[in-house]
Amino acid sequence: MTDTISDRPLPGDATAKSRIARMIRVDHAGEYGAARIYSGQLAVLGRGPNGDILRHMKAQEQVHLDTFAGLIADRRVRPTVLLPLWNIAGFALGAVTAAMGTRAAMACTVAVEETIDEHYSAQAGELGDDETALRETIETFRAEELEHRDIGLAHEAEQVVGYRLLTRVIKAGCKIAIAVSERI
Repeated sequence: MTDTISDRPLPGDATAKSRIARMIRVDHAGEYGAARIYSGQLAVLGRGPNGDILRHMKAQEQVHLDTFAGLIADRRVRPTVLLPLWNIAGFALGAVTAAMGTRAAMACTVAVEETIDEHYSAQAGELGDDETALRETIETFRAEELEHRDIGLAHEAEQVVGYRLLTRVIKAGCKIAIAVSERI
């Protein structure tokens, strides 16, 4: 069977290797940012009644981050140069939403995790049989991100004043961070 024109890459199309590198780069950056968000939330709410829940979610994000850090090294992928920005921005987002109250912190979690769910779903759908292990890793982490979203919803995230606006702003920020972290 011969290739059709639509099966062949076009000039300027990213190679499979560069697409995978982008995925690993952005996922590493995203998990780094998520860990920093939980660090900011813990700095404000860590001694309160939800401290253990936040520590649980942060621990899972740390496993995700460590996994992608390993993939960065193993596959010789350049990490994003924006990690110092995500360090500050992630911590600040977590601390500010936590300072607004537990519901706002949980709304932040919902917004971030819903965005990551969409992102991971698209990535998993793009990966072929030659990247089964990476797809399985992404699907496992996606399930844990959805668990975090559900925790946020169970802790009254939707009851925070301005929930819709807050989550829209956070989701927009996440989508921008994803777009620039893939490339820079």
